[in-house]
Amino acid sequence: MAAVLEVEVGGPGEREAEEVDLSHLSPEERWRVEHALMHAKHHGHEAMHAEMVLILIATLVVAQLLLVQWKQRHPRSYNMVTLFQMWVVPLYFTIKLYWWRFLVIWVLFSAVTAFVTFKATRKPLVQTTPRLVYKWFLLIYKMSYATGIVGYMAVMFTLFGLNLLFRIKPEDAMDFGISLLFYGLYYGVLERDFAEMCADYMASTIGFYSASGMPTKHLSDSVCAVCGQQIFVDVNEEGIIENTYRLSCNHVFHEFCIRGWCIVGKKQTCPYCKEKVDLKRMFSNPWERPHVMYGQLLDWLRYLVAWQPVIIGLVQGINYILGLE
Repeated sequence: MAAVLEVEVGGPGEREAEEVDLSHLSPEERWRVEHALMHAKHHGHEAMHAEMVLILIATLVVAQLLLVQWKQRHPRSYNMVTLFQMWVVPLYFTIKLYWWRFLVIWVLFSAVTAFVTFKATRKPLVQTTPRLVYKWFLLIYKMSYATGIVGYMAVMFTLFGLNLLFRIKPEDAMDFGISLLFYGLYYGVLERDFAEMCADYMASTIGFYSASGMPTKHLSDSVCAVCGQQIFVDVNEEGIIENTYRLSCNHVFHEFCIRGWCIVGKKQTCPYCKEKVDLKRMFSNPWERPHVMYGQLLDWLRYLVAWQPVIIGLVQGINYILGLE
């Protein structure tokens, strides 16, 4: 089938449609022709484009202020709406663009996460549930971290031309790297949001933590406030035997539990007294600190994935109402 492009020629008020045959051109040449025709079509619209840029900047500023106020005043509803958008918005584009591989992974992740979330929100809470929850989300966290690193390295290798050593086309190598980056960052953000929600539910159910107010139980020195299990057990007793960690407030926890609370559950306070946790002291090993920085990066990307499409859609709606194209 011949590739035909319909263009408008003539000045304002006297435009006529003219067909241009592009079938004899290579894909690169065809892209250049289409790009040049697009510039010709928008020639003379500089004032309109400037107005559209101003609308975009104003909408971004106002939206950012509103989101910050919403997050400060009603953090629970903000987090729930953001999590829902993070979960649904990519699904819409996946179905629309026929990204079946992503859809399969999304379904598997959603199924297991739904089961883990269901377990975390049950009352009474099964003793093994907190560790099951943190193990699952810690696994996804590490997988997303590794996937993002590999994707970033693939992109950098392509930019430096190292893909040619393996006889891989630049576009294929770049697509591979960007895909891995997207998978790692997206599931990293989604995992942390679900983990935070589950951590709140479990800690509130155990009774040693309350997001607002005083805990419903008094914390004993021999109990971990994150999982509710005994910290030290006798030889003949059933319990968890592992390393412990004492915070600056002198509360003691299982090392796995408090690390899951801080890294996976996005908490930076003591699960009982809410005193600020010194993450630099907790993660003294320099190889562990990138996990903290990676978590901060995911917090920033949450806004980009969840709210940026909404803001762009709002800008397009304003432009449509004002007759700007």
